[in-house]
Amino acid sequence: MRAIQRCAAVVFDAYGTLLDIGAPTQALLNERADALAQLWRRKQLEYSWLRSLMGRHADFERVTAEALDYALAAHAIEDPRLAERLLAAYRNLPAYADAPAALAAIRANGRRTAILSNGSPGMLAAAVASADLADSLDMLLSVEDVGVFKPHPKVYALASQRLDLAAEKICFVSANGWDAAGAAACGFSVVWLNRRSEPDERLPVRPAAQIPSLGDLPALLGIHHE
Repeated sequence: MRAIQRCAAVVFDAYGTLLDIGAPTQALLNERADALAQLWRRKQLEYSWLRSLMGRHADFERVTAEALDYALAAHAIEDPRLAERLLAAYRNLPAYADAPAALAAIRANGRRTAILSNGSPGMLAAAVASADLADSLDMLLSVEDVGVFKPHPKVYALASQRLDLAAEKICFVSANGWDAAGAAACGFSVVWLNRRSEPDERLPVRPAAQIPSLGDLPALLGIHHE
């Protein structure tokens, strides 16, 4: 844990880590929300990985729309207006309840904070503003600057380049086990935010630490409230 405490900056994944991606479907679909949200998210990630492997990059806004189109079709929902409302809601996601205080504590401790996300710059700016997190973040870093999605090493290298820090001086926090593994493979001090008590990923590298809530992050970084 000493490596985590020595980190000069904390970089967060956005969707599912700081931003609640389940909110749009819960608000608009009621009893159908969970099943559709899970399929939407799964296809969103699959399409990002497949496009990266095929060398057919498109920004995350398009990938998100195509994944939603698939999920709606799979559930036999033909409602263009609903699709528009869901996509609009995705651009205005709320923050998880544990995010603002954790970010405030880290910033008060003098460490830089950033987002490193698959999201396009416009999506990230809109969501962070809607979640009222803009003043708690020093940088919003998008994969659009390298033209490939996580977990490609070019994405994680972007954080080191923009923050001008060696990878081991960056604490990377993600609620996605595969993302945590990707960052760990690139030398970051990684914290997996395991919100749903999922089993460990069967991948070659593992995070340095695991927490159930962002409320536990400041202490892990050696930040203690008086």
